[in-house]
Amino acid sequence: MSTAREGWEERGEQREREEREEWFDAEPPYRWPIPPPDGWAADDLDRIPDLPRHTELLDGSLVFMSPQTRFHARALRLLERSLLDQAPGALDVVSRMTVKLDPRNRLEPDIAVVPETANTGPHQTWYEAADTLLAIEVVAADTLERDREAKPRKYAAAGVVHFWRVEQDGDKGLPVVYVYELDPATKAYGLTGIFHDRLKVSAPFDIDIDLTAIDRRPGS
Repeated sequence: MSTAREGWEERGEQREREEREEWFDAEPPYRWPIPPPDGWAADDLDRIPDLPRHTELLDGSLVFMSPQTRFHARALRLLERSLLDQAPGALDVVSRMTVKLDPRNRLEPDIAVVPETANTGPHQTWYEAADTLLAIEVVAADTLERDREAKPRKYAAAGVVHFWRVEQDGDKGLPVVYVYELDPATKAYGLTGIFHDRLKVSAPFDIDIDLTAIDRRPGS
């Protein structure tokens, strides 16, 4: 009985694979954007047709995002809502909006804090680096090196004063927040704290976040 059932399941899986291949064969081929000789420019992100959502520009090259994990989504929700609740009225908290760092770099922090005056209208797609008070990156498996190395260097060089890197604690599954502040003399970040369970800082404004609440529904 088990052998017959296994054979039936194998045939079903094979048919599913064949149907999937037929679907891809029927789809018109996707034409990847061909960059100009000197690479893409920051403004090109608004002009290249059919780009996947959340595409970034790093050193003139397009960077595509993988599907986010449950941890990533919930960490994003916790941080964004907490910052919105605690931010002064003159500041805004935005998620998944690009920041134009220079002509060849336009990154998309998971969360950014900007002045309300930096908001130009409903069709806005990016912010100036000079207007970005805090950039936050929630690390994923495929962004680990970029979030730990390349992106902090780019944000620092562009003058973004505060940077947080958020990683998952391997034991508890909770967020661990690495907080950095820009040294204006060296244009490099210095680590000012590593926060487990509770994040409490006074810059760029007074912030107090219960990191253990990542799975808690708002208001509960």
